[in-house]
Amino acid sequence: MNAQDFISRHAPTWHATWQTLCGQRGDAALLQSLVTRYSEPHRHYHTLDHLDACLRHLPALRGLATYPDEVALALWFHDAIYDIGAADNERRSADWAVKSLLAAKVEAAVTQRVSELILVTRHEVMPQTVDEQIMLDVDLAILGTRAGVFDGYEGQVRAEYRTVPEPLFRANRRRILQGFLARGRIYHTDPFYGRFETQARLNLARSIAALHD
Repeated sequence: MNAQDFISRHAPTWHATWQTLCGQRGDAALLQSLVTRYSEPHRHYHTLDHLDACLRHLPALRGLATYPDEVALALWFHDAIYDIGAADNERRSADWAVKSLLAAKVEAAVTQRVSELILVTRHEVMPQTVDEQIMLDVDLAILGTRAGVFDGYEGQVRAEYRTVPEPLFRANRRRILQGFLARGRIYHTDPFYGRFETQARLNLARSIAALHD
């Protein structure tokens, strides 16, 4: 997806989200900065297409959210910083969101919740709130797509890590995918569990087997 098409599609929800959180339209320059980041040439999966997919998945779970606009804003920022191999991408993305919210004089409690929602997408701990469950389910929806789409995703991830030697990439990727497959539930919300869980497990098992070949 090119930047202009993305902005045309999602600018209304960007502005509406900020209007709810702080009583004013979103900063157009900030929106453009985010779009520029998601369009960086080293990205192949963590792109505007991924952000577009997240924003399109959210309405299916929005009614479950305690703070739906905070979830929406957290999704906008969750991969804003994406440097290949860096361990602090989510932290730096959260810091950017916090800085932007503080500049708009959004209350501290909202800012803190948005930061925590972004940080949960490190996928290191179990979600503690329904909003965190929604963040993780939306972020991982790709795992439960049809086989061809999932295979495309796997190819995009490999392209992002194209400088990593094949044996090392395969070992690391197996570990990550096996971690998801070992969970009692990949998807925490009932709607996404019912929609994606079975296919996600099939996709993960197939990909792990291929990584052993």
